[in-house]
Amino acid sequence: MPTTAENSDSSLIPGKRYFTIGEVAKLCDLKPHVLRYWEQEFDQIEPVKRSNRRYYQRQDVLLIRQIRSLLYEQGYTISGARQWLAGSSADQDSSQMKQVIRQTIGELEEILSILKSG
Repeated sequence: MPTTAENSDSSLIPGKRYFTIGEVAKLCDLKPHVLRYWEQEFDQIEPVKRSNRRYYQRQDVLLIRQIRSLLYEQGYTISGARQWLAGSSADQDSSQMKQVIRQTIGELEEILSILKSG
């Protein structure tokens, strides 16, 4: 049975290089002001800024989904999520890698089901 984190990440990320803040907000089910706030709180979120606009890459979207899961589904505080993402222990690093692998598997399974139905 899929975990909550997998369910929240089941929507596919389009295969393009850059995403606007509005697109990322929709992909991650967040408001744009929350993304701007998280940029201040999490050093790992580093969108490219050009002409006063933010452009996020795929790894940013995955990271934001991870942060959303930590805060909204797993009950972490911002400080706790920051520590978890910093990976202060080998167990946390392993858990973080497993989460990324689960996200990738979920996306691949969804692609497979789309291909089978088409």
